[in-house]
Amino acid sequence: MSSSHRARPRHLASSPFKPEPEQVIEEYVVDDRVSHDSHGLGRVTHVDRVCVTVDFGDRSVRVPSPFAKMSKL
Repeated sequence: MSSSHRARPRHLASSPFKPEPEQVIEEYVVDDRVSHDSHGLGRVTHVDRVCVTVDFGDRSVRVPSPFAKMSKL
């Protein structure tokens, strides 16, 4: 069984490079107002473990996690 999450490499304290920052994935609930870079303003209608469904007025779109182009208003 494979996981969709990538394992983070171990960061050594003696390394001259900074560790990659933790990716923060926003959590949405039904009726949240959102803004999407491609689709515009919308309202969350369904929340799933790996995606959310957003009603943008003329269409409903399933947006997969990590929601890179979408932000909560």
